[in-house]
Amino acid sequence: MRLSLCALFVSLFALTPSISFSQQRPDPVPLIFDTDIGNDVDDALALGMIHSLQSRGECKLLAVTITKDHELAAPFVDAVNTFYGRGDIPIGVCRSGVTNTAGRFNTLATQKDNGKLRYPHDLTSGKDAPDAVAVLRKSLADAKDGSVVIAQVGFSTNLANLLGSSGDEISPLSGTELVKKKVRLLSIMAGAFTDDHKEYNLIKDIPSAKKIVADWPTPIVWSGYAVGKSLTYPHQSILKDYGYVDHHPLAEAYILYMPPPHDRPTWDLTSVLYGVRPDHGYFELSEPGAVEMADDGVTTFKAAANGRDRYILVREDLRPKVLEALQLLSSQPPSK
Repeated sequence: MRLSLCALFVSLFALTPSISFSQQRPDPVPLIFDTDIGNDVDDALALGMIHSLQSRGECKLLAVTITKDHELAAPFVDAVNTFYGRGDIPIGVCRSGVTNTAGRFNTLATQKDNGKLRYPHDLTSGKDAPDAVAVLRKSLADAKDGSVVIAQVGFSTNLANLLGSSGDEISPLSGTELVKKKVRLLSIMAGAFTDDHKEYNLIKDIPSAKKIVADWPTPIVWSGYAVGKSLTYPHQSILKDYGYVDHHPLAEAYILYMPPPHDRPTWDLTSVLYGVRPDHGYFELSEPGAVEMADDGVTTFKAAANGRDRYILVREDLRPKVLEALQLLSSQPPSK
């Protein structure tokens, strides 16, 4: 007996194991964002990217820890998180005295229209926020072993202090032990590997940076100064892509930092993009090796077969692909 084409299709489908696309999707990357937000606007764009990636199911933002020591940095982060519908994300701060001015756009956290905050949020001062090390320890202690990615796009203050922390009521493990057990990757915007540039994130806290270089116990991928410098954010996007609301914290931060026409380097965005999407073919990596840091902040790289460190390389033919991803993710509207 000959089956009809429709019946044949139905019978074949019945014999085929069912496929659940949701089951095939990898788990969201547990992500910690460590930032000096307020010193440059790429931190703000990177935070917006993280929220977009979380809305796509690609990551879960566990916490934001801040290395800019000004009381408005944490409220601005809270305002951005609240704008994206995630105002309950833990925020931790340092009290180092490093870059202790407000910056050009963190004041948006206090901006009011008709007596109401333009960007609603609960945290009114970093003085009321918990210490970054406590937030880091709690986030790591609660995470699955070997799962967490940390995107460090500011100074090394918080992560160095984490390494030096002792066991406590959060976890009996030392900071170094927690990192070794819980962290899969440190994706760090720091250093320079094509010249002797003294990169900002390193020189603002050289002792902490040297501790990360010497003692960090998991793989590190470095996005050096030249990477973000070669990938500048198109200012036309700021003027056009964020207009779905009357006031957008990222667009207004960009304009306050340096008004268009100005294409800002995407330093911090590249570390987030690699940290969450390492297998998307945006970047190539150097061979494994070891980063060394001089007392003046200059970094060098020495190849070694089993080295802990690698650094990002940008291929010219991939630049349009990377820039498109950075632009689309930064400007993606919040999920409803």
